Amino acid sequence: MPRLILKCPYLKGGSDKTSAHLENLVNYIATRDGVEKINIENRNFSSTTKQGELILQLVKEFPNTKNLFEYEDYIENPSLENASEFISIAIEENFDKIGKRKNYVDYIANRPRVEKMGKHGLFTGGDDSLVLSKIADEVANHEGNVWTPIISLRREDAARLGFDNAESWHNMLSYYAIDIAESLKIKPENFQWYAAFHNEGHHPHIHMICYSTNPKEGYLTKKGIEKMKSGFVKNIFGEELKEIYIEQSKRRDELKEESREVLLNLIAEMKNNTFQNSNVEELFIGFAERLKFSKGKKQYGYLQPRLKAMVDEIVDELAKDERISKAYGLWYEMRNEVLNSYMDNLPEPLPLSQQKEFKSIKNMIIKEADNYNKGIFSFEEITNDDIDIADEEIDKAIDNRAEKKTEFIEVEGSNLDLINEIEVSDDIDIAEDVYIKWSDDYKRACKFLYGTDDVVQDFEDAFCLFQSEAEKGNALAMFNMGRIFADGLGVEIDMEESYAWYEKALNAFHKVEDKKSWKYTEYRIGKMYSQGLGTEEDYEKAAYWLTLSAKERYKFAEYSLGGLYYGGQGVEQNYERAFDLYLKSAKQGFPYANFEAAKMYRDGIGTDMNKEESDKYFYSAFIGFKRLEKKSHDDKIQYRLGWMLQNGIGTEKDIGEAKQYYEKSAKLGNIFACYSLAKLILAEENPEHEEVKKAIDYLKQASDSGNQFAQYSLGKLYLDGEYVDKSILKALELFKLSAKEGNEYAAYQLGKLYLKGEDIPKDIPSAVKWLLLSAEKGNQYGQYLLGKIYLLGEDVPRNKEEAIKWFTLSAEQGNEYAQFFLDNMDKFYNTSVSLAVSKIFHHMSKTFEDNVPLKSSGVGIKVDSKLLRKLREKKMAQGHKKDDHEQQNIEL
Repeated sequence: MPRLILKCPYLKGGSDKTSAHLENLVNYIATRDGVEKINIENRNFSSTTKQGELILQLVKEFPNTKNLFEYEDYIENPSLENASEFISIAIEENFDKIGKRKNYVDYIANRPRVEKMGKHGLFTGGDDSLVLSKIADEVANHEGNVWTPIISLRREDAARLGFDNAESWHNMLSYYAIDIAESLKIKPENFQWYAAFHNEGHHPHIHMICYSTNPKEGYLTKKGIEKMKSGFVKNIFGEELKEIYIEQSKRRDELKEESREVLLNLIAEMKNNTFQNSNVEELFIGFAERLKFSKGKKQYGYLQPRLKAMVDEIVDELAKDERISKAYGLWYEMRNEVLNSYMDNLPEPLPLSQQKEFKSIKNMIIKEADNYNKGIFSFEEITNDDIDIADEEIDKAIDNRAEKKTEFIEVEGSNLDLINEIEVSDDIDIAEDVYIKWSDDYKRACKFLYGTDDVVQDFEDAFCLFQSEAEKGNALAMFNMGRIFADGLGVEIDMEESYAWYEKALNAFHKVEDKKSWKYTEYRIGKMYSQGLGTEEDYEKAAYWLTLSAKERYKFAEYSLGGLYYGGQGVEQNYERAFDLYLKSAKQGFPYANFEAAKMYRDGIGTDMNKEESDKYFYSAFIGFKRLEKKSHDDKIQYRLGWMLQNGIGTEKDIGEAKQYYEKSAKLGNIFACYSLAKLILAEENPEHEEVKKAIDYLKQASDSGNQFAQYSLGKLYLDGEYVDKSILKALELFKLSAKEGNEYAAYQLGKLYLKGEDIPKDIPSAVKWLLLSAEKGNQYGQYLLGKIYLLGEDVPRNKEEAIKWFTLSAEQGNEYAQFFLDNMDKFYNTSVSLAVSKIFHHMSKTFEDNVPLKSSGVGIKVDSKLLRKLREKKMAQGHKKDDHEQQNIEL
């Protein structure tokens, strides 16, 4: 095991009192000529009588010297060399008690075998040369305390790790000095230090002089010494500690497996009604009875001493169980292995009841006793409330679902139709008072709406021109008016006004089509039915009109009809037919169709899986989207380009460029782009304030437009108070909007909030309502909580059949909490001390798993930006340049 010895004496401020008989020791060791020179031929001779007497005196005066490497070597082999080395280091480490400050500076800088860096061996951070006499006077006249740490290694360790020279120590101390200052409670900007390397025979070591330029500052505690030593161990033995940490990680995994096995055995015993622990049960019942009459909080820190003693007794009785005893022993063994690297004397093992890392066991016992008295039997973890188990997974699922949904965004045929106007018609098609025409005013309106390289985006001018054209009867302009009000492009979002304009556009398309069949109007009508624009959503009608258009080989219709066959909407689901339609459209150069064909090749849907073909079609889609975007500046194309760049699909991943396309699309009101851009910004490590404000505004825009994912994400921000002022009412409002749009996770959040009753009044009927909505959509977390409500009868009639139904559905999706209830269903219908004790055993196994000593050891961790900034500030405070090399990965 890597080991070093650290001693940190200090020279007290004010006058230095010396002891006469000890001062003679200094003279003996520091002044006699050739004391460090040992004849090679004589080095293994036995120590002299005078050395033996001196060693006895040193050990008597300074008992701490028994912990030195040199003393260990001397006891094992009392040779002339080992005796000499012990006497030298013992004097050095206790110089604070027997020497003078000025002499000490001169001694460590000039003593035999010091490695000189110029005229003497003293150095500090940086490369400046030091004037020894000036520093000696400076230290001697300093009014505050001066600490004199000594760090000693074994020769073989120093040589192997490269710490057998002054340069290595200089480099390491220059970096680590900041942390030494923290251990000494000295501000980095006030910290002053010097050091010298003594290349001693068996035990090379470093001497330091540390103090604060503020005489009133600085003190060193036992914890500070441990922290300082731990840091030296990590900086010197870091690479070798990796192997130890790997071994300890292996032990941690074994401990986890052991805990899991204990739990499974306990559950099996509970099932068979064979679990017995009469001592624990007797103690538990006695404590529960006394707890009934206890006032105040039912937590360990608030209990009366007698009740605390009863809890401690239960814990220690539990610890007698062979399995718990073994787990605790393994935990202690691992803990000591870590502590041994920087502590000379390991603490005596404590009983489990006195080990602070396992305090949660005590509170678990108190909670179970209180529940026992109330007749409540649930299976909630003290350290990880099972109501909250899903939050992180849900956030990931929301993002995945949003991405999957937006991956299938269809083109609505607005600005793309402008590009393809020549393909369709140059004529004016009039049916009574309506017509379709790409007039000059309509084209200008589109340019103002989308912006071009030559025309600045202007929603106001676009609105005026579209309105004028629409009032003249142009169906294309009517459609765009509907979109302007739907997306809030230069106006307030008004879904009623939007619907009215879409309805006018649909009627106009029908009139034109009635006059003369036309693949373009057939396509536009089909799209409006499929999206419910100006009419009820009707996939059968959509399929009818799109089929008419597709028969005329209209690529937009082929693509959209392929989507209906893929999803089985209005037609019988047929992947092969969908794939055939996508290919037909793709061969006409439509990038959306290329994209869908690529996905089907990638996933092997409707065709054989073919990565090469998939990559080819994705690439064609990306190139096609870029080409179209330059012509049209269409928001859907911009969104798709952003998505492909964000995910590295059809091109190299480029988050910066993805954000640029998302922003262009978002400015045109694309709610999916608003959502994606906001998520990208908020996912950054330290987003700028203005960027955060922009992200919130985009989330609000997408939320106001009905995007369920934006509503959910914005609701979470208000719930947690992250980037916005916390508001439970706003969170509830947004979750309800999202849930009504079909978001099962928003419904789950609502159910959970009403069930917990922390931020809002507890409301079980409302909780059941929302959890039922979530559960029926297949959400395992909603199913689990619903099952728990019915099983435990939390303000609703207990219903075992309903509980089993929902637990089963949840367990089938991998929910281990639901599985536990299924395995122990009958236990929760009977008040049982055995069950309470079993739950405590389960909690203990989880507690051991969560308290393995090396859980936060940090081997090879990447330092986050906040820590790097902190380190940089400290280094600058010590005189380092701003652009000094920063270590990006710290091996601890």
